[in-house]
Amino acid sequence: MPPSIKWCIRWAVCLSFILALIPRSRASTLNCHKMCICASNIVSCSKMNLTMVPSDLPNYTALLDVSFNEITGLRAQWTKHKLPNLHNLLLSHNGLSFISSEAFIFVKQLRFLDLSSNTLRQLDEFIFEPLVHLEVLLLYNNQISQIDRTAFTGLSSLQKLYLSQNQVSRFPLELVKDKSRLDKLSLLDLSSNRIKVLPIQDLQALPAWIKNGLYFHNNSLICDCELYSLMAHWRIRQFNSAVDFKDNHTCMHPGPDKRRLRLYDLNVYMNCSTFKETDQEAYLEQTLTLSCDTRHRNMSKTWMLPGNIVVPLGNNQSNVVLQDGSLEIKSIRPEDSGVYTCFAVSEYLNETLYVVVKVHNFTLNGNGETLNTAYTTLVGCLASVVLVLIYLYMTPCRCFCCPDQGKKNQHEDSIHSSMLSATPTHEDMATKAELNRHVAFIDPKDLQGQNGKVNPNGEEEVDEEAMQGKGKRKKSVADSISSVFSDTPIVV
Repeated sequence: MPPSIKWCIRWAVCLSFILALIPRSRASTLNCHKMCICASNIVSCSKMNLTMVPSDLPNYTALLDVSFNEITGLRAQWTKHKLPNLHNLLLSHNGLSFISSEAFIFVKQLRFLDLSSNTLRQLDEFIFEPLVHLEVLLLYNNQISQIDRTAFTGLSSLQKLYLSQNQVSRFPLELVKDKSRLDKLSLLDLSSNRIKVLPIQDLQALPAWIKNGLYFHNNSLICDCELYSLMAHWRIRQFNSAVDFKDNHTCMHPGPDKRRLRLYDLNVYMNCSTFKETDQEAYLEQTLTLSCDTRHRNMSKTWMLPGNIVVPLGNNQSNVVLQDGSLEIKSIRPEDSGVYTCFAVSEYLNETLYVVVKVHNFTLNGNGETLNTAYTTLVGCLASVVLVLIYLYMTPCRCFCCPDQGKKNQHEDSIHSSMLSATPTHEDMATKAELNRHVAFIDPKDLQGQNGKVNPNGEEEVDEEAMQGKGKRKKSVADSISSVFSDTPIVV
């Protein structure tokens, strides 16, 4: 055989031997018999006194259990190569206090991550961002007191987050609020922490399917009636978060004694009013949308109108069921008032909701015009009262520099004497009948400054010059009053 052929054969044998050894050596790096227990694609290294995660794991590993060890930190290169099939990683009970921001780069397919019962103190920014497929994250029973607002950014598939039994003092509203909310998050456990105040208004605005899985019992909440109203509403709706742990919903009394009270007993201890569902109010010709706010998402919903009339499908009706299950009522009328019923059905739950609608018999704009008219009338009445008071109690200024002042005074004295005179004789009446008659009520000149009071001696002076051409005489108060209030009209 030629030497060249022998050389080729030797190289072919060597190459095949080398290729056969490569996968065998990679797969046999982890000794399952000494360090872990391997069962198909499950690798269990629990309670092995490990101080670090085994570095070379089989790439077919789907579940890795390294709990109950002494792994205090999770470095960036804890695995040397990608583990595309790893879906479950268990790291509980390790005394873990540090997690690198790049610890999950090679395990992006994780769906379940257990970091519970460790000594984590804070969650840094974007620490879980690579885990876009993660569905369940366990962080309970740690020492977490600080959570960066971006710590859970990127967890678009997260459904359940457990943060109970930590030292959290701030409610992470960014996890459930509209714009920053994790779309699929349906359970958030914040029980047994150090939260004192809840964002009540924001929590009331959340959808029912989020409220149903929002747990915050066993916290240091301050008792108030607003908190009681929130939980009373949730209890009426039978939300799991309010019913499952009803005896653990407590709060601290704001008084000096700092007593811990059952939250549902605040109507007794703090005289909080009983919660009652409010009715929906609408106005004529308004378009009203009724929400069927169910405890679960993606439920099939059917509406029934007052009078047990089922809303038919189709967009040509005045009552239309929208895509999200809400009922839209167009050009609402007073006869549309009543109880509307929403029947929600899913694979796991059936739920019935009732909405009471009250329609006012006027338009919203018309109501505003009515209020404006009422305000205008009120202002007009007040202005009239003010003018009358000014006319009655504010004496007009006397002008002493007028050239006709003397004549006016003489004329006033004549009128005054006519007012205070006794019943005129027939002769006087016939004489004066030829004159132009005017009835006058003028304050007497001589009594100015007395402000309507009589003389101190109980008498008043009456000018008789207009009657008899004589001087003044005294007249008793009784005679003066009888003359003023006599039945005979006073004529000038």
